[in-house]
Amino acid sequence: MKYKKITVLIALILLFTTGCGNSNYIQDNKKIVTNEETGQSLQNNILCKPTEKELYEIYEKYNDQLKTKLEDLPTCQEFTPNKIAYHGLWESLFVKPLAYIILKLGMLVKNYGISVMLVGLGIRLILMPFSKKSMDQSENMKKATPEIQKIEKKYANKTDTDSMMMKSQETMLVYKKYNINPVSGCLIAFIQLPLFFAFLQAINRVPAIFEDSLLGMKLGMTPWIGISKGNYIYIILIILIILTTYLSFKNSMKQTGTNSEMERQMQFSLKFMIIMISIASFSLPTAIALYWVVTNGFIVIQNYIFKKMNEKSSKKRG
Repeated sequence: MKYKKITVLIALILLFTTGCGNSNYIQDNKKIVTNEETGQSLQNNILCKPTEKELYEIYEKYNDQLKTKLEDLPTCQEFTPNKIAYHGLWESLFVKPLAYIILKLGMLVKNYGISVMLVGLGIRLILMPFSKKSMDQSENMKKATPEIQKIEKKYANKTDTDSMMMKSQETMLVYKKYNINPVSGCLIAFIQLPLFFAFLQAINRVPAIFEDSLLGMKLGMTPWIGISKGNYIYIILIILIILTTYLSFKNSMKQTGTNSEMERQMQFSLKFMIIMISIASFSLPTAIALYWVVTNGFIVIQNYIFKKMNEKSSKKRG
């Protein structure tokens, strides 16, 4: 169910962005070390050397905790995926290549904030065919929902094996009639989640990214610290995070045919999500916040286009 996937996604976002996964963070007396200037939690598995003196000194102080010692790290400008020793399949297939792309594009456009947003948009463009397929499945499910509900009502009080088999067969016939593949509806989530978390890791592990700035916002700074320093553009950033999140998930929920009970559950999930994202947005590094806003904004526009395409297609068939 989509509302369950959304809840899981929120929990994972909070886990990866608020430092709950302590094993990948520098610690001092069992407390995660943060950059006091930006509020960002510092990871112990960075991929290249920081250039800012203050930040370098922090990492130098905890050099013994780093997975790769400072003296063995390349500069961010010289980083390539094979520069760092092999630490696992996840890192080699996703994190390091993505970090490399962000760095190279950032050097090309002269700003890592713009690079983060462009790479985020590129990922969404690659995922568009899967998103379209998922939306088509949702539209087909809407059409099939009345028949599915009739089947559920028909077998509501029957628990014997024969009845369950008949129910399953009738449900599958409805799925076949409306060209519904239950597995393909989850495909986009299975594809985008690894990419999303690789993106978070790539940003958090490359000092050159969070040392850079965009529109007066330092990419490693959290909105909470930014606002406390009198930079109120971070308030706009938080509003954009909440607004684009609300619109993207609300539109996604509308695409699924549901009964009244599931609709209530989804509404609860949406409200829960907005509250949790609102809280988490204050501790998101700006680079991740920019990625979040741009990709969610893309999803809103994408869903609108897909909706118009489906409406146009339905009119032609009618």
